[in-house]
Amino acid sequence: MQSGPRSMASVQLKNIKKVYPFVSGEQKKSRKKKADEPEKKKANLQITDEGVVAVQEFSLDIKDKEFIVLVGPSGCGKSTSLRMVAGLEDISGGELYIDGKLVNDIAAKDRDIAMVFQNYALYPHMSVYDNMAFALKLKKTPKEDIDKKVREVAEILDITQYLERKPKALSGGQRQRVAIGRAMVRDPKVFLMDEPLSNLDAKLRNQMRAEIIKLRQRINTTFMYVTHDQTEAMTLGDRIVIMKDGYVNQIGTPQELFDRPVNLFVAGFIGMPVMNFFDGCKLELKDGVYYANIKGVEYKLSDFQQKALKANGQQPCDIICGIRPQHIRVGEGKLSGEVEVSEMLGSEVDLHANCEGDDVVMVLQTIDLETDVSLGSKINFTFKPELIQLFDKETGNNLIWYDAESVAAHSPKGIIFFLFSFFCFFCSKYILASFFWSLPHTLQVRQLKIEEKEKYLLSPEYFKA
Repeated sequence: MQSGPRSMASVQLKNIKKVYPFVSGEQKKSRKKKADEPEKKKANLQITDEGVVAVQEFSLDIKDKEFIVLVGPSGCGKSTSLRMVAGLEDISGGELYIDGKLVNDIAAKDRDIAMVFQNYALYPHMSVYDNMAFALKLKKTPKEDIDKKVREVAEILDITQYLERKPKALSGGQRQRVAIGRAMVRDPKVFLMDEPLSNLDAKLRNQMRAEIIKLRQRINTTFMYVTHDQTEAMTLGDRIVIMKDGYVNQIGTPQELFDRPVNLFVAGFIGMPVMNFFDGCKLELKDGVYYANIKGVEYKLSDFQQKALKANGQQPCDIICGIRPQHIRVGEGKLSGEVEVSEMLGSEVDLHANCEGDDVVMVLQTIDLETDVSLGSKINFTFKPELIQLFDKETGNNLIWYDAESVAAHSPKGIIFFLFSFFCFFCSKYILASFFWSLPHTLQVRQLKIEEKEKYLLSPEYFKA
């Protein structure tokens, strides 16, 4: 569809922040708050004297043609972040760059972006053709070019046969395609999508997800996609940004988030079914070897886990152990439980077993499954130690995969550690430079001493002595 070479479409967010100021009534109420009264939170968002902080210093570098997905529960700030990029929300703090150009004060229409909304936002009195052509008409694009672009996009989205229809005569999936097509004809630098599939039924949502994956392969542009569905995030994104209460918890590829979650929230949010968490566990250290004690059963941790914990100087502590349902093996091991729910899905069966009061979910392949997993049956299960995720019970952070770059950057500890590291780095460079600067002088002095010693050994004073 591209008619010519397109400029780079990188997007850079530097400490972007969004604060919704109080309305007059709320501000008066906040002033009446006593000095010793603890800070209240509304929907788990921080409240300051300025107002409600919806997004907390969001930093992200998006490469050209990269597909970035913002995901998180309702109220986490993902849609607000997208709307700030689109220019539909004012930026309270930080800087936003598109193609290296600061766009904080540039109007939405001049940013060369296109956005697909959750509710389609189609003009009901216009045909599909007119809806898709509307933005180009406002730009006074020649009619021949408009017709060419609209029909090219319609063919890509398979909606050519609906061009003369009104939106009311279309299904939900067809309307969503029209909304995507209306954005595509503009040939934008950045393509923004705000939960475009949330209003569709499950079957149509799966179909449209596949269509978006195909669409991404056909057009050369940068995507920012917002969803609360982790399945969409995992299947669509090159990288995923997980948000909660206005904060970025982790940024990484789908596989990185699945294998190396940095805290309990990320571990529980990514993956279906959700990760099993065993509370009341302990990290033990015996003769220099770490063990995870889960319900009285000791698991010797892998060599990699041993090295990571030793490098962090980790001391024995109370932990929460996490294990993916797909990583559990039945028919062996010292842990046991009673099957309370069995969900047969054909190629696999999902089990819910009661293990000393904890609900443990297991996903088992039905091929070669010899263990009795009927309701009420007793089963033994285990898992490989290297697949156990270790979380600090107090902080919720992963003891192995804690990511200082994406999580601790917002905490005072992270800032102090950065400053301390920078100080050590500076001192080491200074000492090293001083050493090399003084080395020639040191060698020169040493050479003079050797020459003086040789003169003394050949002198008459030496033989007299």
